[in-house]
Amino acid sequence: MPLSSHRRLAVSATLLAALTAGVAPATSAFAAPVAPTAATSGTAAKTPAVPAPDMDGVVAALNSAMANGAPGAMARFVGPDGVRSRTVGVQDRVSGAAMDIHSRFRIGSVSKTFSTVVLLQLVEEGRLQLDTPVNTYLPGLLPDDRITVRHLLTHRSGLADYTNAMFEHTVPGFEAVRNRVFSYQELVDLSLSEPRTTEPGVSYQYSNANFVVVGMLIEKLTGRPVADAYERRIFKPLKLTKTSYVHPDTRIKGAHVRGYLHPDEEGGALVDSTEQTVSWAQSAGAVISSPADLNTFTSALMRGRLLSPAMMEAMTTVTPTDAASTRFYGLGLRRYNLSCGTQVYGHTGTVQGFYTYTFSTRDGRRSVSAMANTSNHGAANTALGGTLEAAFCGKKPAPAASSRAAASPTARDLTSLPAERDLPERH
Repeated sequence: MPLSSHRRLAVSATLLAALTAGVAPATSAFAAPVAPTAATSGTAAKTPAVPAPDMDGVVAALNSAMANGAPGAMARFVGPDGVRSRTVGVQDRVSGAAMDIHSRFRIGSVSKTFSTVVLLQLVEEGRLQLDTPVNTYLPGLLPDDRITVRHLLTHRSGLADYTNAMFEHTVPGFEAVRNRVFSYQELVDLSLSEPRTTEPGVSYQYSNANFVVVGMLIEKLTGRPVADAYERRIFKPLKLTKTSYVHPDTRIKGAHVRGYLHPDEEGGALVDSTEQTVSWAQSAGAVISSPADLNTFTSALMRGRLLSPAMMEAMTTVTPTDAASTRFYGLGLRRYNLSCGTQVYGHTGTVQGFYTYTFSTRDGRRSVSAMANTSNHGAANTALGGTLEAAFCGKKPAPAASSRAAASPTARDLTSLPAERDLPERH
């Protein structure tokens, strides 16, 4: 990907500094965050001990997702001591093939973080500004000139989420769009046919319509399909060989997990939802990836390999999305405050048949990606979220020793709260 002028200047400065210091230069456009130095008093600063991942706890979370309706589940942890992965159940109910940590799957709304990175790179290149109205770049698209680019990325535009009506009846709604190909404009029109949820900038209201408009902005400013922008700006630089934007093809190429959708009727037969266009989502949710690629992406993002420090500061500036103040949203990025006080950044993903979590610590040194091959069953989604607690917080202390976590309103076990929903669901 050709670097913009200011990126070339940043790389030149990095090379000069590296050569002056007599060390090898960094290969990325932006240097990774600098580690904290020792205290000025002359004594070494004490770095809080990083808990070892509780892989038994990770397996317990995966098994809980299965107990709540997922045919299988898997998780992959990357930390200073290397990679640890776990799988349970099957990735294909017909063949009985065991879940494979190397398989690809649909990542749903995790795609929103990929879309955000592309758009923020365009901001850095001077192609648009975060606080400029969307209609400046897409004249006449939206009925309110107050809606800015930032409002889209933070889900504060007030644009209604058309998927609420589209999937009011889960399986019939899905079958109606499984093979359909929408234009971006058709999806925006579906949103605009409903009342807006809030005045621009007033409150967080999650809506897939926001990231449909983000896709329109990317294509307008680059003159190319979003698939090209993902490929040139993220997939190739990070060598994400199992990650692709697939639309409108319905297939997942290569070894992949099959997804299973729960019907609205409790106890109804699961529906194999693997093949679909995902045209109802596009830049809001049509990316396919693997656990390893997701680990690489979230770690690289947090280490500053894709965006400048100033843009990362903007991306990770968050506001609460729940009354418990444990979950937050920035620019296309979630932050969760875990029970041990650790903060992790990433995104959740729901697409018919798949739940995904991919999160990293702010320094990018630890990351987790987890997937269960079901959806429309919130208990499975909440259970899968338990992989974050186990991986980042380690083994839980005895109840008597947990007073610190209980005393902090911003440190809570995520499994005590329902999972955040990217799509409407009945169970």
